[in-house]
Amino acid sequence: MARIWRFGPNINTDQIVPGRYAPYMLPDEAALRNYPFIEARPEFAATVQPGDLIVAGANFGCGSSREYAPLALQLVGIGAIIAPSFARIFYRNALNLGIPLFEADLPAEVADGTAATLDIATGQLHTAGGLIALPPPPAFVREVWEAGGIVAYVRRHGRFPGQAAP
Repeated sequence: MARIWRFGPNINTDQIVPGRYAPYMLPDEAALRNYPFIEARPEFAATVQPGDLIVAGANFGCGSSREYAPLALQLVGIGAIIAPSFARIFYRNALNLGIPLFEADLPAEVADGTAATLDIATGQLHTAGGLIALPPPPAFVREVWEAGGIVAYVRRHGRFPGQAAP
């Protein structure tokens, strides 16, 4: 069972990982796992569990194109992020890493700390309040998620999604 971490709208990449925790400032890239939401929610990195879900307001991941912001979320094991909309570059960086993103505006009843189960393949979110069907992403996006990111996808298929087979 996953836990919901609820955030508001316009969460920017500086809130996800402040610049002073950029990978080039750390002993190694794995240390990023200690810093997601370090200022906005200091307890997040220490208590988030693999598979937990982020539910946020519109425009998640706005701001600078810090590629390490979604990487930090991947390193702590975020199972998926659900928001009405995502900043385009954040969406692409998360897809490249294989982080499932669903575009949906969830009701307030799906509150911070709610226990939930998300079936990535079907897009069904189960909570004590019932079942929520999330809009399905395009097939190529699901294929990239299943592969574990764009690099894994290319290694497996020898091409990018939508590109003709060699």
